[in-house]
Amino acid sequence: MPSDEALYESLLGGDLKAFDALYARYERHLFGFIRKHLEDTHEAEDVLHETFMAILRDRAGVRSAQSFRAWLFQVARHLCLNRHRSARRALRALEREAGSPEAPNPGPEHALEHQQTRDALREAVARLPLELGELYALRTQGMSYAEMADVLGLPLGTVKSRMHELVKQLREEMHP
Repeated sequence: MPSDEALYESLLGGDLKAFDALYARYERHLFGFIRKHLEDTHEAEDVLHETFMAILRDRAGVRSAQSFRAWLFQVARHLCLNRHRSARRALRALEREAGSPEAPNPGPEHALEHQQTRDALREAVARLPLELGELYALRTQGMSYAEMADVLGLPLGTVKSRMHELVKQLREEMHP
């Protein structure tokens, strides 16, 4: 059985069967590692696939670790940490958009108002046109405008103008 490094070298040479072998070798263990970081199974599957896509993107053979295995798990860990940061940013963005600064000890009235605002935001997002809904989803994942432009295949200026329209529509929906 060839070593990980030998398979990786074969992959760098264009052998996609080497990729399949590496995937088969690490899929289960890497997924278990990722699941320890992320609660959502679907999100963990996404990170697993993103990790293996990093192998394909790194065709120049640039790795930050000596062993392939260590590098693979470093990539997965980094992607998990990015997801955590994105989730925290999304939560803060939702709270800002809902206009609900956190109070030290909110009373039941404040909690009810806060929940109603979040529900109204969710409903407003559900009514957005597809192109604005996509932008909202990508932004709540913590993506920059440039990243969203890459994902959607749009010019950066188009993303910026659509984000402006998104904010405008959400404000109108939330505060008629």
